[in-house]
Formats: sequence, C-alpha cells, structure tokens
Amino acid sequence: HVRDAVRFLDGIRALEAAGVTTYVEIGPDGVLSALAQDCVTRDAAFVPVLRAARPDAEAETATTALAHAYTRGIPLDWRAYFAATAAGARRVDLPTYPFQSRRHWPEPATARTGPAQDGSAGSETDARFWDVVERADLTALADQLAIDGDQPLSAVLPALSAWRREQRAQERADSLLYRVTWQPWSGEDRGTPATAGGTWLVPVPAAQAADPWVRALTDRVSGDGTRILPLPLDVADGDPAVLRTHLDEALREAAAAGGPVTGVLSLLALDERPHPEHPAVPVGLALTAALASVLTGPDGPAGCADAPLWCVTRDAVAAVPGDTLGGAAQSQVWGLGRVVALEHPDRWGGLVDLPEACDERALSRLPAVLTGAGDEDQLALRAAGPFVRRLVHAPSTGVGPAPRWTPAGTVLITGGTGALGRHVARRLAERGAQRLVLVSRGGADAPGADEVRAELEALGAAVTLAACDVTDRNALEALVAGLAADGTPVRTVVHAAGVSQPPGTHTDLPGFARVVTAKTAGAVHLDALFDAPDSLDAFVLFSSIAGVWGSGGQGAYAAANTFLDALAERRAARGLAATAIAWGPWADAGMATEGDAEEQLSRRGLPPVDPRTNLLALERALAGRDAAVTVASVDWERFAPVFAAARPRPLVGDLPEVRAALREQAPGAATSATADPSADVLRELTELSGDDRGAALLDLVREHAAAALGHPSADAVAADRAFKDLGFDSLTAVELRNRLGAACGLRLPSSLVFDYPNPEALTRHLLRTLFPEGGGGTAGAAGMEIDTDPQDVELRRTLATIPMGRIREAGLLDTLLRLAGPDAPGTDTGAGAAADPGGSIDEMDLQDLLDLALDGGGDLDEDTPGNTTSNSNF
Repeated sequence: HVRDAVRFLDGIRALEAAGVTTYVEIGPDGVLSALAQDCVTRDAAFVPVLRAARPDAEAETATTALAHAYTRGIPLDWRAYFAATAAGARRVDLPTYPFQSRRHWPEPATARTGPAQDGSAGSETDARFWDVVERADLTALADQLAIDGDQPLSAVLPALSAWRREQRAQERADSLLYRVTWQPWSGEDRGTPATAGGTWLVPVPAAQAADPWVRALTDRVSGDGTRILPLPLDVADGDPAVLRTHLDEALREAAAAGGPVTGVLSLLALDERPHPEHPAVPVGLALTAALASVLTGPDGPAGCADAPLWCVTRDAVAAVPGDTLGGAAQSQVWGLGRVVALEHPDRWGGLVDLPEACDERALSRLPAVLTGAGDEDQLALRAAGPFVRRLVHAPSTGVGPAPRWTPAGTVLITGGTGALGRHVARRLAERGAQRLVLVSRGGADAPGADEVRAELEALGAAVTLAACDVTDRNALEALVAGLAADGTPVRTVVHAAGVSQPPGTHTDLPGFARVVTAKTAGAVHLDALFDAPDSLDAFVLFSSIAGVWGSGGQGAYAAANTFLDALAERRAARGLAATAIAWGPWADAGMATEGDAEEQLSRRGLPPVDPRTNLLALERALAGRDAAVTVASVDWERFAPVFAAARPRPLVGDLPEVRAALREQAPGAATSATADPSADVLRELTELSGDDRGAALLDLVREHAAAALGHPSADAVAADRAFKDLGFDSLTAVELRNRLGAACGLRLPSSLVFDYPNPEALTRHLLRTLFPEGGGGTAGAAGMEIDTDPQDVELRRTLATIPMGRIREAGLLDTLLRLAGPDAPGTDTGAGAAADPGGSIDEMDLQDLLDLALDGGGDLDEDTPGNTTSNSNF
C-alpha cells in the first residue's frame, strides 16, 4: 500500500485465468467481494464470511457463507463444524420411501421475443461490435471503446472488458423501459348499435348538472330507446349510507319505469373542486371511490347487480398530439378505475375520456362504446376517432451509451432521506453533482441523516438537509426562495416523497386522502413554483406501476401515481422539463423489503430490481423523449396469465411476450369476455350428488388455491389448513376470488378467504350457494355435513341476503356464533351470560337472532377497535 500499487485487478484476473470461480473473503466485511465483482469477466461467486452491517448475526452469516461455498462444490469438513455443538452430529441412514417427483430446480428459460434481458449474444450491441471487427475499422473500434488506437493489447483488453460490462448493463436497463401509447381502435365498425339502449343511471356532479358539456353528453346518449336517469351528487353524498339511500331511490324510480338499470355512467370525475376536508383530493375522485365501493360491495343495491360501471373524464389523458391534459386532476379516476377493474372485473365497464371541446364527432361514438367495446376498457374518443390505451416497449435511446446524468447547480430531492431518495442522491454525487438539497419532514433529525450527509460529502457534493413538509405550499416556497437568495437556485427537481399503501388499507376517506396528499400535493406545489420556461434542467417525478395497470387493494396509491404521470405529460405539453418514472419494485428499498414481499412479488412475475440497474434505467429514460416512462422487470410468462385470469387485459395484449404467454396458458384460463367456463363446471357438479359433488367442488377450490399461490398442483393445499397459514394475503385472496367466481359463475367478495378460513369451509359455502336445496345429497366434501332441512335452507337463503361483512364489523357475528354454539342462551349460567328471550335458538327466526345480538351490545361505532376490515366507509 505504501511502496507499490496493490494490483488488485491483476490479482483477480490471474486467479480467473487459473480457473477460480468461487472466492471466499475472510475479513471484517464484504468490501473486497463487492470490488472483485467488477474485475471478473465470467460468472463467479463471491462469499464474504462476515458482514459489518450484521454484527448481531455473525454465526448466521458465517454459516450462510459455508452453505454458499458448499453449493458451489467446495468440500467442507462437516464433522469439524458440528464438533463444537452441544450434542454433536453424526451421519444416519435415512428411511426408505418413494421419492416425491416434484422438481425444485428452475426450468431452462424459454427464448424471449422482447428486448435482450442480459446483453447476451445476438443483441443489437453485439451486432454493431462485430460489424466493426469484420470491417477492420480501427477508428470505429477505438471510438466505441474510448481508447487510443495505438495502445497495446494489454490496455485494449481491460477497456474491451469494461465496455462489454457497460453495454450489458445498459441493455438490461433498456429492457426495463416501457411506455403507454394510444392506438386507433378498430372495433368501431363492428356493427354495434348507435345507441346504448335500456336505462342508464348517470351520477353527475350537482354543481355541473346544467353544464352545456354535460347536457350535450347526456342528450347524445339518450334517445332511440335509451333512458337517462340523472343522479346529482355533492360532497355530503360521499358518505356511504347517504349515497346508498340516493341509489336505492333512483333504482326504485328506474324499476317503476320499466326495470333494472342497464349500466352506470359516472360523470363524477368532472368535479375537480378540492374536497373541503381534504383539499388534495378532488371531490369527483372522492365521490367516484364512494360510488364504486357501494356498487361493488357485498350488499350492493338491488336493481343494478349486473350493471357495469363506466367512468367518463374530460381531457384527462394525452391520447393524440395537441391534448393539453387540462383535466389532469381527473386522471386520478383512471388510476382508481384500474384497481376496481382488478378487484371487481365482473362489475367493471371501463374508462372513457372525451375532449375538452364539446365535439359532436367524439360524442357520437360514446353510445357504441358503452355497448360494443368488447374487451376494451380504456378508451379516448376524439374527433379523429376512438383510441385505446396500450403498453409497449420504450424505444432504445440510440446507438452507444446514453449521456450520463450530471446535473448542474442545485438538485432538490424530496423524500431525500428515504430509501429511494438516498439512492438517487448517491448516484448524482457519483456523477459529480455540485449541491444536493435533501428534503424531508425531519431534515437533519431524520433517521440516518448524518450517515447520508457524510457519505455524500465524501463523494464531493455539498449537502443540505432541509426540514420541510412539501405538502405545505408556503414552507416549500420559502425553501426554494431561500436557495435562490443564497446564490444556489434549484436547477433539478426529483420528487421522490410519498407514502405507500399496503394492499387493502385506507379504504376510508381520511386514510385515502393521506395517501393521495403525500404524493400529489408536493408535486402540484413544485409544478407551480417551477412553471417558467427554462426554469429547470430536469423535473423528475417518481410514480408507480400501480398507476399504470392497477394493483389490487391500492386504489388511493394508484390514483395518486396516475396523477403524477399526467402532470408530467401536461408540463411537457407546455414545453417544460418533465419526466415521470412509474417504478416497479426496488430491491433493498420500499415495500419490497417488508416481510416476504420480495418473494411474493417475484412469484407473481415482478422481481425487484437492484438500485444500480434502476438508476441506470432512469438515466436512459431521461435521455429519451417520453414524459412518462415505466421501469419494471416483468416476467410476463408468470404475470400475464394471472393479470388476465378474470377478464382479458388489452392494455398489455400487444406485447410479444404477453401473446406468447397467453397462448401457452393452462387450460381453463379466461381468454375472452364471452367465454363462460362456469357452464361446464356447473353441469359437471349438477350430474353428481352427495359426497361426489362435495369432493369435486373441494378439488376445484384446492386447485384454484394452489394456482393462486403458485403451486404446481392441488396436493400442496390441504383441505383443512387455514388459508392464512397457506400464505394467502390480500392480493392472492383477490386472485382466488376471481378464479372461483369465473369458474362457478358467482359474484364473490374479495374477503372470501377471510370469511371462510380453509378450503373445506369455503367449499361448504359454495355448495350452499350453488345448491341451496341440498341437491339431493346430505354429505359434502370430505364428510362435510350439508343440512337439507327446509327450515335450515330457508334460513341460509335469508342469511345470503344479509351483509355479513357489516354484521362482523358491528361486533354481531361473534355474538351470533356464540348463540349458536354450545354456550347458546339457556346453557351458560356463568357471569355475564346473555339473557334468553326466546328460550332456545332453534325456536328463533333470523330477526330474533339479530335483535338478540343487537341487544347484547354490538357496537356500531366506526371507531371500534378491531374494525379494520371494512370497505364500506368509502
């Protein structure tokens, strides 16, 4: 270290030349392992024995290192390893048994038709390189490798190796880039009727009911046998109970006039006024979310059980050149709608955007879309025709490496001390950024802030840790003005602040608003503060794939991130700097680090991406021309069949990998909106009776549960094992609900696996629902008893009409179960036993039971502890 160069690179290359493929580092940390990975040219494994970041797990880390080495073929003295244990260890003979045939090793990957994932042979980069070699073009080769053509081979080889690694990294980053496009819809000329037909319920903002644009739309839809039933709604109507009352009244009116409604055409998104209690949430978004919740809830209003929900927006998407996105706030309804489409595919109609100007040619196409869109559920109607939304691979940024992102001046990073903000700040410091301002609520007091500052300053950047709530316009404006006054004006903005929404949470308005506000309020303020031409070199917004194609149980998060994409496109339309990046999961950052989230995401086809690759993809995106870009590693072979299990998803249907995956999908997967797989299932079950019917249905439940969890067969799902223990979460619960609903032709709640805890219980429920008379048999699956007493059958029919989710939330379900159990009224003489007004539960009808449960103190207060499963509050 003192007299001569260490020549670490030369040492590793010498070992590689000698055939070494596994390197074990014995030291206080894995520093050398990290460095050596950039020195090798072939696949190799680096095994650090100790990790400084894990001082409390030295034994585990060392054992992991031994195991890693062992799997690489390194012989270990296991006798010595176990000698120090309390009981020691010895070899034993295993009992003989038939080997299980399930394979745990990955199958060889099939050829992909999309961009190269790893820069392997045959890529565009390789073709360019070998073309230069074949032409013996020394100048071109020297330019590609960035070397002097007169240098000796000893200098060329390292340069060639470094160039190769860089090209592979760039190609990998390019393979993660997608963008949304709008394509002309070819389905307009399929002979669809020019009118919607039937009766359409049209929820409309009360303040805009008489607006000429709204009147023109409703007048165009009505007529020629189509009846419009307007339903004006305002802020106070967002309460679920109030909204339910209005819907019931409107549906009674529709029934009196001729029958149930044909569809629901919501214009609520047009109300862009800030909600009086939650200013960052438009009134139209809050009302739309409440409407979707009530319509799709387990106790949805009668009279529109099969009516699809369509949502209309105005200038909320950039479908054709010239679109200004004046209704960018309405774009949040598109994000929410994509989530509703995933959670309730049977009730979803679609999203339709109309132009700002009241164009007759665009309006004339709306009735045909409402009745003849087929699988399409995301459309924009313009004077030039109808357009449909598609996800495609982003075009390459061009030949050669993209310019490195080296911002000049001051860079403002919101969420700067968070996981993603730190990664961005570190990359910019490595690229030579002069000044970094990391903004967070805690500022210098944020966890780990001192370490971040020290690391960035060591890289040569001047660092400011600013305490500022970006949702506070005045505070943010004061920060920006102060930087300008100090002579360090902001030239680059990276908005990475926000809060995540775990699936299935924040279904009430305050929680919903918290997620939306954290993402959108800061972006709106930053947009307003930097709205002058040439005020910024870059304006980068971090959004999420939840807004691009939806994510079950994340309606608020999807709505907020969709707005960020629209905001970037609106800025770009005004000639301002803007790039929105819709990120997929990050490795070692964000929600992917929580519990087994990384494993679950990978199993669904969304493996988290390491930060360095993501940051390189960010640079590649900034070098392109798209204002909104998606960056995600998607295993479409896994993701596409599940994504399209409940209904076709044309959004991703044009990707070559998706077409290939859906062609090879397992039999029984949904491939068209008109397919009815439930008919065959019901016919087969009807032909069976008794134990055979129950066993067949149990096999069906286990088969679909195994598919939802990623198991190869139903053998992995025990009939009596709890769904929770099997690994079900809110996302897989929705997937199982969708699968069983499609297979059995039923509308099932997303809380299915939480209401019926194991496959046997769920099978009993499905048997009672499909065959309420008992079907001539008295036994179900695996010996499950199915009551066929007429009085019990009638009781079940009545119970089927009761919103069991509401009963559970009110604290009544436990009371009812206690009444029906061994501690029924009259049998419990202990303290606190419930009085028995009926003498025996067998002699009581359903109303008696509910009255008794209510008298027992069922708490209907929404703030009752434990009331966390409700979707009805919003």
